[in-house]
Amino acid sequence: MARRATPEVNAGSMADIAFLLLIFFLVTTTIEKDKGIARQLPPKQDENIPPPPLKEKNIFIVNVNQNDQLLVEEELMELKDLQDAAIAFLDNGGAPSGSPEYCSYCQGRRDPSSSDNPNKAVISVQNDRLTSYQMYIAVQNELVGAYNFLRNRESRRLFGPDFVYTDVKNAINEGKYQGNVEAAEEKLKQIQELFPLKLSEAEPKKRGE
Repeated sequence: MARRATPEVNAGSMADIAFLLLIFFLVTTTIEKDKGIARQLPPKQDENIPPPPLKEKNIFIVNVNQNDQLLVEEELMELKDLQDAAIAFLDNGGAPSGSPEYCSYCQGRRDPSSSDNPNKAVISVQNDRLTSYQMYIAVQNELVGAYNFLRNRESRRLFGPDFVYTDVKNAINEGKYQGNVEAAEEKLKQIQELFPLKLSEAEPKKRGE
């Protein structure tokens, strides 16, 4: 009795199917990108040239201790109050009228003991080595939120209520902006120059210091 031949599997067809499935998953799969905290580092300076002096009133000091407590301008502060305090500092406009440093668009108290103008104002953040990551991010969010609040205000003042700094910037970054991107980016640059992001992060304190 003759033995029945075992049917052969067409390996070529299986390879084609596997290749098509691979292409399908490559095309349809999306990989989420982790977003970090955007910071533009200052250009490298000549070590022989000392940095320009900063007036103490133009520095807003934020300390976060090992227990995640905030010490702002040497006073305890709740996290929920940090953004308003930063806005008041950045928008103070304390330089006298008629001086080169006078801020015509500032709407703050114009307290002479606080910052002269947004270009001079620096926020200095110092964390303890045991500060939690969650608190670190929360503080950063509140401070960046202060800048965004003021930039949104100025964008509406200069370019109308429909031009909101954060909305336009996000739309451009996501490729969803409906309009002239180059013109919009130029407007964003103008707003950034009114309230430049000046966040200085000092090296975390060592224990015992």
